[in-house]
Amino acid sequence: MTDEPDVFEVETDEQLRAVGSLARHRVLRVLRDGPATITQIAERLGIAKGSSNHHVKVLAKAGLIHVVETRQVRGVTERYYAIVAKAIKLPRAAGDTTEHLVRHALADMESSPNVEQRFVSLKHVRLSHAAFAEFNDRLRALVEELASISDPGEAAADLLMAFYRPNDPLAAERTGTTGTTPENEDEDA
Repeated sequence: MTDEPDVFEVETDEQLRAVGSLARHRVLRVLRDGPATITQIAERLGIAKGSSNHHVKVLAKAGLIHVVETRQVRGVTERYYAIVAKAIKLPRAAGDTTEHLVRHALADMESSPNVEQRFVSLKHVRLSHAAFAEFNDRLRALVEELASISDPGEAAADLLMAFYRPNDPLAAERTGTTGTTPENEDEDA
């Protein structure tokens, strides 16, 4: 078996619909830990085998997962599925970049029984453009550091982070601008 590519770029509507489902997001989460059968996926997610089968077929048809091994067990062929790449990259669309992934991650967090192993914080601050850019760079470096210490043999942990400038009518009033930065204006065009 060859190494999987680093990134799978979602390009078609079928692929976008496949990753847009919370249930399929969770199937991909299971497969992130290694190949699994439809039955194993169903057991890990606590869903019916038929439901697991449906979601696996949708993901496979969209090219996001594939069969990596088959075994004969008591006259039945077991198929082991795996993700085709280490990461899935979504297309950037004006106004809606990763909104559904954030909703999926929040749903996973809310359904997790591990409340003692959770840190959630929301801070409102006012920053200059230079301070914003510097802190953004530090956050990116921290995320890269986290990825570098990932150990496939350990329990899963997710990081959901959003650092952004919301629409700020007060700043616009003070500066006489719309409150957007040039990079935001390009995205909306």
